[in-house]
Amino acid sequence: METQERVQQLKSQLIGFLSRLENLDPNDTSLDDIDQLIKMVEKMEDDLSFHVNKE
Repeated sequence: METQERVQQLKSQLIGFLSRLENLDPNDTSLDDIDQLIKMVEKMEDDLSFHVNKE
């Protein structure tokens, strides 16, 4: 995957994460919700690390 495509994919993932974060109601947020957000961040980090190490 080209660098520009990778950047676009990561931007898309980040936008999805931020959207989900903004829509959380603190009174209705469970530990599972937080865990899913953490997993999203870890996936973005893993994807970025893989791309950086590949170059």
